[in-house]
Amino acid sequence: MTVAPALSLPAPDEVADVRLVAVDMDGTLLDADHELPQALGPLLEELARRDVLFCPASGRQYANLAARFGDAGADLPFIAENGAYVARGGREISSDVLERDVVLQVVSAVRGLAGSGADVGVVVCGKRSAYVERRDAAFRTEADRYYTLLTVVDDVLAVDDDVLKVAVFDFASAEDTVVPALQAFRSTHQVVVSGAHWVDVLGATTHKGAAVRRLQEAYGITPAQTMAFGDYLNDVEMLEAAGLSFAMANAHPEVLSRARFVAPPHTDDGVVRTVAGLLGIDLPGVAPLPDR
Repeated sequence: MTVAPALSLPAPDEVADVRLVAVDMDGTLLDADHELPQALGPLLEELARRDVLFCPASGRQYANLAARFGDAGADLPFIAENGAYVARGGREISSDVLERDVVLQVVSAVRGLAGSGADVGVVVCGKRSAYVERRDAAFRTEADRYYTLLTVVDDVLAVDDDVLKVAVFDFASAEDTVVPALQAFRSTHQVVVSGAHWVDVLGATTHKGAAVRRLQEAYGITPAQTMAFGDYLNDVEMLEAAGLSFAMANAHPEVLSRARFVAPPHTDDGVVRTVAGLLGIDLPGVAPLPDR
């Protein structure tokens, strides 16, 4: 039986001047049905009134994030593609592009895995679209969840686009199968496990933490004024960039060990409850945090 970690929260004086809230999506902000919390809209309105930036930070595509938030996200900064692309209001703030030869080598390695019997698929993530070769319904269901602009092509290596990352989906365990196959890239690039079934290959200095620091620099925000929430290994650097770092109670053990605090699980509106509770925002229908 798995025992849930005890919740832990910062002292009131530590949250007195929060100006940036960076939040992972899957396993963190989204509920068990991959939906945004119902109380998020009122929370975003109050944060905007207080001049606090709320920034979704995800391995998802920018177009996917913008579509999920709709009008509520019109003025939000988004960290997309695990930090490779940062934009606000449709305008790029920063981007990191992978070298073409690295894309070729990673895709070739994944093709080799597939040829040896692994049930894997590759997504080449460009600025204009994401691209896949695999066409079966099971794989498309997984890819469509994270990539709103998705193009099926005969050869992803023939695509003419700036490539932000290469994502690999494994129907089994990404850590057990894909990571060992991409071991050679770990000395020169980020090979990030972003979920039980996903691994991303990005530039050497590309991660959510670097993207958060770019936002901090752009808007004159310090780490002490930054709150961050995450649940998986691709969130570690983001948590390290924030003075107020929260692992969700459902987080990977390493994430729990690296964060300063523990928030309620994503299935219990953990992000909304924690932000509202710590910043003194009254949201009808949202359960209060437990006493410190």
